[in-house]
Amino acid sequence: MDVDVLFVGIPVSDFTAAQAWYERFFARAADVVAHETEVMWQVAGCGWLYIVRDADHAGNSIVAMAVPDIEQAVAALAARGVTTGPVQPQGDAGRKAVVLDPDGNSIAIIEVVSDG
Repeated sequence: MDVDVLFVGIPVSDFTAAQAWYERFFARAADVVAHETEVMWQVAGCGWLYIVRDADHAGNSIVAMAVPDIEQAVAALAARGVTTGPVQPQGDAGRKAVVLDPDGNSIAIIEVVSDG
């Protein structure tokens, strides 16, 4: 299967509060407003994250985003008022810090460490 674009959806219960939180998380407004209860951010070349009002499913999402420098990412989030969990090792080649949105959806910020 060839995939051209990936969309990751996160259901939220309070759309207005979630939109404001994700705008702080990404440090910018949404790139696309699909309609009054769905907005999208382009987070990588062909990768998009969107939030949608869906109270029945809110709080059950698990997302991971790889960054080149986890300390820098965690510090930038903290500067915008977004709290992460501690940076913890993951196996032999990674580190992770977890952020929970207002509904409890989990966003893992990960860094893969290479040996060169």
